[in-house]
Amino acid sequence: MRVLVLDGDQNQAVACVRSLGRAGHTVIVGDAYAWPKAGCSRFCRGTFIYPLHDAAKFVASVVAELKRQPGTLVLPLTERTSFLVSAHRDSLLQAGARLVLPAHADLQRAFNKRSTADLAEQLGMNVPRTAVISTPAQLPDAIDSLRLPVVVKPSTSSEVSSKGIRITGGPQYARTRDQFRAAYRDVAQRCSTVLVQEFVEGYGAGYFALLNHGELRAEFAHRRLRDLRPSGSGSVLRVSVEPDPALRSASLRLLRELHWHGPAMVEYRVREDGIPVFLEVNGRFWHSLALACYAGVDFPARLAEMAEFGDIPQQGGFKTGLRCRWLLGDFRHLLEVWRGAPPGFPGRFPARLSTLWAFLMPVRGTMHDNFQWSDPLPEFADWINFGRQLVRRVLEREQVHAEGCYSHP
Repeated sequence: MRVLVLDGDQNQAVACVRSLGRAGHTVIVGDAYAWPKAGCSRFCRGTFIYPLHDAAKFVASVVAELKRQPGTLVLPLTERTSFLVSAHRDSLLQAGARLVLPAHADLQRAFNKRSTADLAEQLGMNVPRTAVISTPAQLPDAIDSLRLPVVVKPSTSSEVSSKGIRITGGPQYARTRDQFRAAYRDVAQRCSTVLVQEFVEGYGAGYFALLNHGELRAEFAHRRLRDLRPSGSGSVLRVSVEPDPALRSASLRLLRELHWHGPAMVEYRVREDGIPVFLEVNGRFWHSLALACYAGVDFPARLAEMAEFGDIPQQGGFKTGLRCRWLLGDFRHLLEVWRGAPPGFPGRFPARLSTLWAFLMPVRGTMHDNFQWSDPLPEFADWINFGRQLVRRVLEREQVHAEGCYSHP
């Protein structure tokens, strides 16, 4: 089967290309920029570029690829492309696409952090106390109703705006009322609705599943050991673990209530007393997908099989205690630690020297998200593309500075 893997510069795209290529599928990688790291894999058979700023042009680019071979599976790997593919699924299906997605309303519900938090609370799961701020007038009530410290973040990772779909960015933290107000002002500039939750100290954990219209077909679990941002954002080192029975049961109830069809991650923060606290649902393949594949749960190949034949038998069991590392992300974690804790962050922050030692002395047997001896180029492309992004940001800042100087002589 032919498969279009979108978001080709994501780590999960590299895992998908390798998995699908080894399973005998013809894999084409798409991205908004040239030379995505997944496109450098030896299992990739072609690449194409699509625009993200214009939904109509994005759909036209994907449709053009679909017309080359009807029956092609389209695999979006971020919320941004998942929303675009889902919203325009009729056009893609008419062009001959295969899709593994829930109904669009269920996908929108899963992308909305407040909606899933409300659902989790209704199902009896532990959820941080939460407030939603849609207008500045609601800020005083939110300050009075929540116990500090808090996390201030967009209610969705991406949202529709007059200029298309925009990425809303990461969270801010607050230990005081003044920090609360400042964090709200920053986040409100990036999104229409702000979500505020009481801060939960603990480590990150995830439950991962592939469902066929609510029925479990494959599952996996891991514990985060290091995050890209030490305050908690995207794992760079994690270990496979047996799913906690209570966490597993709650996650499956939640996903079934969402009528889920396809892959999903349910994310938790586990408190020091061992109680898992629900954070959010990621209704797509996740950043750390490679670990599941190494551990024996080949999610991409199984999803492709489900798309081609309609259903697959349920898979059980995987290797536990297996570690997987995103090398560039771990380097960025080191930089973040040396930069120091973000303003208002109330949790424990890693020490500089111990983090440096952990980076330089990895555990023997650790696997890698992007590097494999048999397929090394995605790792090199990851570092090259990161350098290109840094140069692009510097040039953009210089351009803004130059325009400002010109406007204010």
